[in-house]
Amino acid sequence: MLLYNTQTRKKEEFQPITPGKVGIYACGPTVYNYFHIGNARAFIFFDVVRRYFTYRGYEVTYVQNITDIDDKIIAQANEENISFTLVAEKYTRAFLDDTSALGIKPPTYQPKATEVMDDIIAFIAELEKKGYAYEVEGDVYFATENLPSYGCLSGKKTEEQLAGARVMENYNKRHPADFTLWKKGKPGEPVWESPWGKGRPGWHTECVVMSQKYLGETFDIHCGGIDLIFPHHENELAQAMAYSGKPLANYWMHNGFLNVDGEKMSKSLKNFFTARDILAEYDAESIRFFFLSKHYRSPIDFSRELMEESQRAVANLYSSLAEINYPENAENRRPTVCGTAQELQNLEQEFILAMDDDFNTAKAISLLFELNRKVKNTSATMADRISAAIKMVELGSVLGFFQNLEAKLKQKMPDLSKDLICLILSYRKEARDKKDWALADKIRNDLAQLGIEIKDTPEGVKWTLKEKK
Repeated sequence: MLLYNTQTRKKEEFQPITPGKVGIYACGPTVYNYFHIGNARAFIFFDVVRRYFTYRGYEVTYVQNITDIDDKIIAQANEENISFTLVAEKYTRAFLDDTSALGIKPPTYQPKATEVMDDIIAFIAELEKKGYAYEVEGDVYFATENLPSYGCLSGKKTEEQLAGARVMENYNKRHPADFTLWKKGKPGEPVWESPWGKGRPGWHTECVVMSQKYLGETFDIHCGGIDLIFPHHENELAQAMAYSGKPLANYWMHNGFLNVDGEKMSKSLKNFFTARDILAEYDAESIRFFFLSKHYRSPIDFSRELMEESQRAVANLYSSLAEINYPENAENRRPTVCGTAQELQNLEQEFILAMDDDFNTAKAISLLFELNRKVKNTSATMADRISAAIKMVELGSVLGFFQNLEAKLKQKMPDLSKDLICLILSYRKEARDKKDWALADKIRNDLAQLGIEIKDTPEGVKWTLKEKK
């Protein structure tokens, strides 16, 4: 399996720290508002990374944090005139609801920054002891000049870097690139007791502590959006190197930017959409299809035209399953012929090769549609069509499609073919009511020739798709 490592800027063969296991840390939300569709791209893609490792037989520990104390949360609390805890609780619930609606699996662990405050304070104290942190009037900073490797993730030289914090430059710093580990509390702000006085932690320190608490000093994969490479991930890595002399993660993965109709998403341009906004217009699998139809490292352009194309593509997959009365017929399928079985095995191997090549989900989706064509092939036996459908659902599930399949088929597929069968059966019922047994039998026999078997039961007529005679 090859992964593109942001730190080395090349694809590398994935070698887990512990054979058969993989530890992944994905940067989660800062819960001050609803997350936008650019965030949704990261959350959906790394959900697929987690699913694929599981499919390949790994035991996955997937950690995603929630940043529940930050400048933006405090600003939102002031704007809404409520406490920061209420803001964090409100938007944490919204995040969990929206990621669930997008079909994203809950992480193995989902720590909050406020839950690890003692660990954060101890971590900063150790950096100070080692000479990598200094305190000025209650604020504590990381001394970037004391770490020769600083900048190795982003490729930025220390003298070229801007302040690595979410606040304006502070002239108490020894170097402009030094970033805040601990912020002195201001009147009206939430604070915690510390050796440097009352205050709260910096964003970068929160994440490094939470990741190491659940995954160890060095873990396999750290991931997030490309906008997090600098300063956030750079500063996480710097603290880990200073603390233990070891890298925080062996592989760094970052997804590309999202634009809207060719322009950067911005509230001022009125093209800013939250995931919640888009979920109100499109189903979750269409959103997932849109993001996965392009390679994760490439920029992607959001438009309603592309979303509608994605919606039609997903509907096509479900339509194929409905045509063969899936999953009912899959439960009693007949064996496929050897040639078809080999074709399906070959397609699965192509799927694995695509995903093993730095998660080429666009290629993987194209293979789903090759399987879909086999499902739609009416000249094939029903057994072969059902086998192709089973494989399509199996591989599609790796990408997060076909969740709650039976319910969705019932909900989404009142398609024409089903309606026509029901219409024909209503004509047969009229014939039986009139005791026109010849016409009723002819309808039964004609449907059987099309592979549709009907049974008259006390509860009414039942029909299933069978292999054509």
